[in-house]
Amino acid sequence: MVSPPARSLRAHAPWTRAAWRDTAFALSGAPLHAACWAILVLPWTVWVPVDTLSVLGVLAATFLAVLALARPLTRAHRERAWAVLGADVPEPPPRPGGVLRGPLRALRTEDLWRELRYHLLVGPLLGAAAALLALAWAGGAGLAAYALYAWKLPNADPLDIGAHAGTLARFTVSLGSHTVRTAVLTAAGLALLAAAPWAAAAVRRLDLRAMRALLGPDRARELERRVEDLAGKRADVVDAADLERRRIERDLHDGAQQRLVSLAMNLGLARETLTGVPEPAMRVIVEAHEEAKAALTELRGLIRGLHPAVLEDRGLDAALSGVAARVPLPVRLRVDVPERVAATVEAVAYFVVSEALTNVVKHAGAASVEVEVVRDGPALRVRVADDGAGGADPARGTGLTGLARRVRSVDGTFRIVSPPGGPTALTVELPCAL
Repeated sequence: MVSPPARSLRAHAPWTRAAWRDTAFALSGAPLHAACWAILVLPWTVWVPVDTLSVLGVLAATFLAVLALARPLTRAHRERAWAVLGADVPEPPPRPGGVLRGPLRALRTEDLWRELRYHLLVGPLLGAAAALLALAWAGGAGLAAYALYAWKLPNADPLDIGAHAGTLARFTVSLGSHTVRTAVLTAAGLALLAAAPWAAAAVRRLDLRAMRALLGPDRARELERRVEDLAGKRADVVDAADLERRRIERDLHDGAQQRLVSLAMNLGLARETLTGVPEPAMRVIVEAHEEAKAALTELRGLIRGLHPAVLEDRGLDAALSGVAARVPLPVRLRVDVPERVAATVEAVAYFVVSEALTNVVKHAGAASVEVEVVRDGPALRVRVADDGAGGADPARGTGLTGLARRVRSVDGTFRIVSPPGGPTALTVELPCAL
């Protein structure tokens, strides 16, 4: 098994494909990195303006030229990354207007200034690194092959260390000064060739990271867009689930419930009108009639739990009035919603009140309940308070966990205060923009 250091050394060997690929990537970017600064500097080398107006004109012209070149250079860098490395640098959303048609409008975009930071600040540094990398490859190759052409060089070489040493050292080195010099320079060349792939990999990583950070989409804006997209998709899923519940409610109401009503009526009619039926048969009819009525009651409760038709037809006030009327406790209900909110929000508010009242009846031991549903600006506030024993904890279930999850599905807030001994107050705020 090859150890990680050995694997790393093998991957960064000078003869590997990755080393030449990284070098090609770095060197291909050098001319592009120098383009913007060449535009800024070149006019001053061929003509020096003498008055302030000319200076301002040259500055404005070069700046507009850089603006016009920024987008083509950015596109070229993206193509370079894809062609050499196979790395995709996504393009940010198009900025409004063209650079030449609306320079002032383009200057207000953050993407343009990020591109200019890459071309004017980061690019020259990467170009200088690419030049040093090319020098390392060329110098390393030349020094590594020093022994092949050293015999053609003159004897008086400035690297002759014997010429600068003392008498004893001069005598010692003079016996093999050419051999020593050749060995030292060859070793230096081999060291440069060994270090060049590592330098190329470092330049490649820095350049690619800078391209993705400055030439790609803004990460903060991209995360914001993704959050908005996910919020929209979640709202669509919630609306779709609510629509599906309504469809199931209509199917049960118009289909199974009507069949059960007809069955219960027929059994009741048979129970009242049939005479002379043996006692066992009559007992079966009576039991079937009672089971049909019980099934009809359960089905009506299930339909109300899915999506009550009165909520869709008449709104929260009427639907919650029906819920409060079925509670075996005194319920003081206040609904102040001048205009109807979104159907999804209405459904969540209805189920919050319905589930809360069910929990009060089952667990609180309360003598009375107060329910308040009020439209408060952009939010619908729902409050259910009772005078029961308290101690309600969402962590222990009792339907509160599912209720909180349903509230959060529409970006609402859920809060319950229930100290031991009571009272309990459940407060929910639902955004009305949905």
